[in-house]
Amino acid sequence: MKLGKFQIDVLNGGDVQMDGGAIFGVVPKPLWSKRYPFNEKNQVPLTTHPLLIRTDDCRIVIDAGIGKDRLTDKQKRNYGVGQEGAIESSLAKFGLTVEDIDMVLMTHMHFDHATGLVDEAGHATFPNARHYIQQDEWHEFVSPNIRSKATYWPANRGDYEKRMILFEKTCTPYPGITMHHTGGHSFGHAVIELESEGEKAVHMADILCTAAHANPLWVSAYDDYPMQSIRAKERLTQKYILDDYWFLFYHDVNYLAVKFDTDGKSLKETIERPKFGEEEA
Repeated sequence: MKLGKFQIDVLNGGDVQMDGGAIFGVVPKPLWSKRYPFNEKNQVPLTTHPLLIRTDDCRIVIDAGIGKDRLTDKQKRNYGVGQEGAIESSLAKFGLTVEDIDMVLMTHMHFDHATGLVDEAGHATFPNARHYIQQDEWHEFVSPNIRSKATYWPANRGDYEKRMILFEKTCTPYPGITMHHTGGHSFGHAVIELESEGEKAVHMADILCTAAHANPLWVSAYDDYPMQSIRAKERLTQKYILDDYWFLFYHDVNYLAVKFDTDGKSLKETIERPKFGEEEA
């Protein structure tokens, strides 16, 4: 996908299957099942695919996937893991290595976004990259509460912390790329805006985890602060739609990016998500 001077691609960070009732929260299955696939166990497929953004002078990754050889057999079963991450082989297709990545932008630190940050010894997957994380998110990650400790894993800390940059409200790690704190899904959740040569996109991460979640009230049960998610979606989604943004996705099994009609319901443009075969894992 081309966005002005930004080349946007997908890396194979693995995939999971989560309970449909958890992903769609209080929304009844007869409603959400019309918009998103599910299996006989009522699980919905979700990718955990980092975005790779390339410019003339910088290579940026958004989020990190579930990693490779980082999960126990029990965790793989509980989270319905199909493929584990294959970041190195994905990067190789673009002539890159993990050492070539300059920046890692973390929307939040839940395990399905952060487990790919390090190997089992805590060594950074992207050893030369500056890692940008919202400061409240980092503080909650290192000192989780009784609820959030299920998804903030101490094993996802590592030596990337030596190259970590924390921000409070807004951060511009690269010209045309801005991170904004929203809260909602997690205490320090952030969205990422991209703009180049008049073209615009937004990665709303897990406050809009799939295109099927466009309704502000369709909030997952995993959201720690659901009313913040609802307010952020009400405030931001319509603004981005009216300004003709592409919406980028980390989790949507069908789409890498979409544009919504002004009604906020139907899709006027779509870019399908690339598929990764088992041989690429």
